[in-house]
Amino acid sequence: MTTLSNHVPDPRLITAFAERRDGPLHRINPWTKVGVVGVLVLAVTVFDSLALLAGLYGTVLVIYGLADLPFRRLIGWYTLPMLFIISVAGPLAFLEPGTPIGGAVPTPFGGFSVTWEGLALFLELSCRSLTVVTFALTASMTTKYTDVAYMLGRLLPRPIDQIALLTYRFTFVMLETLEDLVKAALSRGANFSEFWSNKRLYARILGMTMLSAIEQSERLVKSMEARGYDGDLTLYGDVPRPPARELVVIAACYAGVVAYALVGVYEVIPV
Repeated sequence: MTTLSNHVPDPRLITAFAERRDGPLHRINPWTKVGVVGVLVLAVTVFDSLALLAGLYGTVLVIYGLADLPFRRLIGWYTLPMLFIISVAGPLAFLEPGTPIGGAVPTPFGGFSVTWEGLALFLELSCRSLTVVTFALTASMTTKYTDVAYMLGRLLPRPIDQIALLTYRFTFVMLETLEDLVKAALSRGANFSEFWSNKRLYARILGMTMLSAIEQSERLVKSMEARGYDGDLTLYGDVPRPPARELVVIAACYAGVVAYALVGVYEVIPV
């Protein structure tokens, strides 16, 4: 399957992995995966040790590998979260006081140097972000669309659930439209190797994509209303409750994270 960019997750590829593969994680209850996401978000918020955060990230990578998912794609998909991490945590690495690493970097505002404490802070923020991103991709590539749609209908209030479902379905149409425009431009001799030298071409493609999206959305609304759509997209399916063993594992994970947080509070504020 070809994609427009190796650095942006393709929902078609993600859906293909979820629908056509049958790995160990595919057989885990979808509600359990939602619970694991909650545990990870709580854990990366509570854990303040680089060793714990690195171990948590390593565990998620092992789970990703056990699901038989492509690591080469994952490395490319890390581009966007790493840009966010560098833009936010990069300056903090220079501003964090501590023991300098090497010499100072001269700037018009004075010398700046990365400290060991700043480097540790950068690595902690990287582990926090990549842990959640990696497991979110893992869960999405091991959960069927019908299960995702059912859970969105259960978790989100109306009309947010309807908006989320329609947006997801319309994303595939938008990708096909954008690919057709790119192929048409390439067949006419366009060059996408450099952005700034082709910024007008990029602007035209973006504008045509937006216009096509508006037209197709209007046709979609009219066709749905003609078929009786009244604001409720009926979902056929059911996701049962997780089995007892998975509930025990999730409860134990939550208990462990909460216990770690309480111990940290007790050490800061001794009784």
